[in-house]
Amino acid sequence: MKQVVVISGKGGTGKTSLSAALATMGDQLVVADCDVDAANLHQLLQPVDSSRRLFSTGAKAEIDQQRCTRCGVCMDACRFHAIRFLDDSYFVSETACDGCRLCARLCPAGAISMVESNRSYWTTGTFRNGWMVHARLAPGEENSGKLVNEVREQTRRLSVAEGVDTVLIDGPPGTGCPAISAMSGADLALLVTEPSCSGFHDLKRVKKLVDGFDLPSAAVINKYDLNERVAAEIETWCRHEKLPLFGKIPFEPAVVEAMLQCRAVTEWAPRSEAAGEIAAIHRQIFQS
Repeated sequence: MKQVVVISGKGGTGKTSLSAALATMGDQLVVADCDVDAANLHQLLQPVDSSRRLFSTGAKAEIDQQRCTRCGVCMDACRFHAIRFLDDSYFVSETACDGCRLCARLCPAGAISMVESNRSYWTTGTFRNGWMVHARLAPGEENSGKLVNEVREQTRRLSVAEGVDTVLIDGPPGTGCPAISAMSGADLALLVTEPSCSGFHDLKRVKKLVDGFDLPSAAVINKYDLNERVAAEIETWCRHEKLPLFGKIPFEPAVVEAMLQCRAVTEWAPRSEAAGEIAAIHRQIFQS
């Protein structure tokens, strides 16, 4: 099984657009959208979901107003300032609560209980070139790394069940826990960057991360012609770091129009320069 993860040090580089284009080319494969905090690959691939499972991210405190004596012990003890006093009542802010359970342990009236947070979910289904697993982390919820791990596990099971040898993973931006979870066990990391100072800086950060895991990697410069000077600097750096540069994708209105139509550019404008460059990138990844 060959697992390729598409990652970037920052958001907005075109990682998901490239992932969607690669997913619609070649033989059938399993696609995993591991950007659970802001999942949008499904908008381009439009999968037909066959199953959905809830995912528990922990628990949040809840105050029983009938039992609460208004002593204020919980609010004084909460270091996250998740408990507020308003209109002669104490209440818990879901987005601020860390689920540490301290307030429930300290409440002398036993008025606080922990309620499971299960508004997040993961989904499996099919799309026009194979199968897809994606997920959504509910607003304010934590443990995105664990949900990414669940997506990866379901992807592995699905690929084994369907006898598919190729897995494409659209990873989250950044270098934190979700990105580490997404690249775990991959065979190749495709590092997508853009010709900007911040894009170049974060490319260096994510390259350092994948090197720490001894994960083979290659780079792609997206929208390279928006700043050819910085793009040339990135190319020089890649040669110095012995980082293969698989391609330079130009900025084209066809790419924007494809996204507006919720399609991959390789489908919407297959004869465009961007689509041709992505096809060359696909050959280097999957046919080398």
